[in-house]
Amino acid sequence: MARPPALPAEEKVRIVLWILAGEVTVAEAARRAKVSEQSVGNWKRQLLEAGRASLVAGKSGPSTREAQLEAEVAELTEALGEAAVELRVWKKSAEGRLGPWRTSR
Repeated sequence: MARPPALPAEEKVRIVLWILAGEVTVAEAARRAKVSEQSVGNWKRQLLEAGRASLVAGKSGPSTREAQLEAEVAELTEALGEAAVELRVWKKSAEGRLGPWRTSR
């Protein structure tokens, strides 16, 4: 007998929520989804563990993406500061050789 195609995560969550709400039993859910009771039990365990981990982590710190963007902003800010200093040095150096700074206007 061929194995049925894997259910999308959204469907697994919906099934587990039905079980947690008491709308269906694990056996009924497994029968409807055409999977084993063990599979449904695994989905339930995984969802509860992930939810628990999420609550424990809470909003204690920035997400990985936020941290990455903050690091990039800091790096770019530093580079901009260095460029500004270099420009000031170049202008001072040019004034010494060419007289007061003149624009091309």
